[in-house]
Amino acid sequence: MSDDLPRSTDPDSGARTGDSAAVPVESLAPESVPPAPALPAAPQSPTLKLLSRERAILEFNRRVLAQARRTDVPPLERLRYICIVSSNLDEFFEVRFADYLEASRLPGTEVTPRDLADVAAAAHELVREQYAVFNDDVGPALRRQHIHIVNHAQRSEAQRKWVANFFEKQVRPLLTPVGLDPAHPFPQVANKSLNFIVKLSGTDAFGRDNSIAIVKVPRVLPRVIKLPAELTGHNQVFVLLSSVIRAQLDELFPGRSIEAFSQFRLTRDSDLDVDEDEMTNLRHALRLKMSTRQFGQAIRLEVVKGCREDLSNFLLTQFGLGADALYMVDGPVNLVRLTELIDQAQGDHLRFAPYEAAWPAALPRNGSIFERLRQGDVLLHHPYESFDAVVQFLREAVYDPEVLAIKQTIYRTGSESVLMELLLEAVRRGKEVMAVVELKARFDEEANINWADRLEALGAQVVYGIVGLKTHAKLLLVTRREGNRFRRYAHLSTGNYNPKTARLYTDVGYLTADAELTADADGVFHQLASLTKSRPPRQLLLAPATLHKRTLGLIAEVGAAAAAGKPARIVAKINALTDPELIHALVTAAQAGASIDLIIRGACMLPPGLQGLSERIRVRSVVGRLLEHSRVLYFRWGKGADEEALYLSSADWMSRNMLRRIEIAWPVRDPVLRQRVIDECLVPYLHDTRDAWLQQGDGTYRRIAEDGISAQQALMTRYGRIDEE
Repeated sequence: MSDDLPRSTDPDSGARTGDSAAVPVESLAPESVPPAPALPAAPQSPTLKLLSRERAILEFNRRVLAQARRTDVPPLERLRYICIVSSNLDEFFEVRFADYLEASRLPGTEVTPRDLADVAAAAHELVREQYAVFNDDVGPALRRQHIHIVNHAQRSEAQRKWVANFFEKQVRPLLTPVGLDPAHPFPQVANKSLNFIVKLSGTDAFGRDNSIAIVKVPRVLPRVIKLPAELTGHNQVFVLLSSVIRAQLDELFPGRSIEAFSQFRLTRDSDLDVDEDEMTNLRHALRLKMSTRQFGQAIRLEVVKGCREDLSNFLLTQFGLGADALYMVDGPVNLVRLTELIDQAQGDHLRFAPYEAAWPAALPRNGSIFERLRQGDVLLHHPYESFDAVVQFLREAVYDPEVLAIKQTIYRTGSESVLMELLLEAVRRGKEVMAVVELKARFDEEANINWADRLEALGAQVVYGIVGLKTHAKLLLVTRREGNRFRRYAHLSTGNYNPKTARLYTDVGYLTADAELTADADGVFHQLASLTKSRPPRQLLLAPATLHKRTLGLIAEVGAAAAAGKPARIVAKINALTDPELIHALVTAAQAGASIDLIIRGACMLPPGLQGLSERIRVRSVVGRLLEHSRVLYFRWGKGADEEALYLSSADWMSRNMLRRIEIAWPVRDPVLRQRVIDECLVPYLHDTRDAWLQQGDGTYRRIAEDGISAQQALMTRYGRIDEE
């Protein structure tokens, strides 16, 4: 396939060669966004039926699961992909499917019972596939490498004694079975916790016939236990906590017989809904909500495959669930916990070869980053280039006596963060520190609240963005005194300020001292803090104000060029495409003759390749060792150097990102850096034949090939040091 993109002049770039000049900033200024050009009459995109977002999310997880089938992936990494799918499905049910259920109950909803049934059926099928891969592919692969997960029947007599002793000393003291009767109602079951339901024969200690008991398993207990080497020979042998409890379950009910039992796990709605019109302090309101998150509405019930129907029906009734919510799994009810096995298992050959990111060649290792930025902008491509450069940028700002102020957005930094510790040190050193902390970053609320507390306690200015809008933009701004003037330095990014995920996610960071771009960044912080209008940014596109409108305008510009017979090209690398307006704009541009390639890791609701509608649109998804996370947008509407634009962005093409979040996109105007983005973030992915999938018109995906070129592998080899087999 021809990528039809500007070609690099760098013979070592690994891409093709040619020229690319900077786009004049005037043509991109959001305050002068022109109306969308009129296109000639064509079949209208509203006739296009969009794909289901929920099915698209499940299809993405099917692509992740396919990684676990690959024999060229090391065994423990294959298991990790299974765990990732389980974690993703948990979040799918906790958030997306919970919202879908809620929407189906609203008057006049477009979500029909058939829609719900279709999504549930697709989820059931994916879970069946997941356990089949675990049992038939990954399990045997691990056993061939002498890694075994053994149940009671498979354990030797010595191993059984060890397990019984472990249960007696480490597990039993924390278990308190609850026999159900009018004085002992069904206990509260926490979200995603491990539990057992037990059917007993005989009578209790008081002569009563209460036959059902519930055993709640505390989270503090390890879910995977490695047996001592003296009991396993040359093998690595593991037992699951559920198997340990199952083997000793009768000891919890002396004097009674167990007729039947099953593990079970309940998934609940875990979104934190806060009435932002009623509350006066978002941080306090979220703290209160977090205390009840574990006990939201029941959404999904998992039991083991052999669970008796009377027990599963009893549980469904207790939780108010229908039959579609029951998932009978052929294995442990929580595969996510097998990450503990991955962490404990020994053998480097069982994992991906270690990768060491390169220090960015454009930055001095020991010299001043500020001094380097006065010479020009610097592009950082993570994880191929080390995120330590971002840490060093902030560290230099913290310890430089001429730096007076530091401002940063905080979305997902993690509970332990060197960047947050540096911000705290900056406050101690007397610098003005402003932190825009997004308290509603899903599942990171507690960590972010804790960081906000610590920063505020030292005297930092902490704000929480705009009511009703999540702050998803990634910005770090430094103000430095240089002689008789102030100069600003900024870091903008497509990804989070999280050094841990920066080793696993592909993202693009941008360091700059450009006066216009840094002034725009300062304007964003000013608006987030003061809630007053700022001057229109000169370079930044800002959601919800201008990003959506400008993106639609650029797509229309490309469509108008195609209709006029000019070169017309769009290449967008994003994580999701679900915004209807953007989808219809793309289809309209394609109908006018534009060539469009979309590199979308996750959910895509645009059906490509449909005759008369989207046959000029190609959608591919790359799923490999790393999580594709960078957002890169390329538009061409003619032959001239001023008839193309390249943007980096924090936003996906989703309605929530465009209209209900604070997001940024910024142009890459330096011709060398722009070409590098094209060469590294677009061209390799258009030619990937190893990790890429092509989307079909019905929303399913077809893997291009099992081998060939891997964009990720090529970039890892080029930038870092990796031991290839």
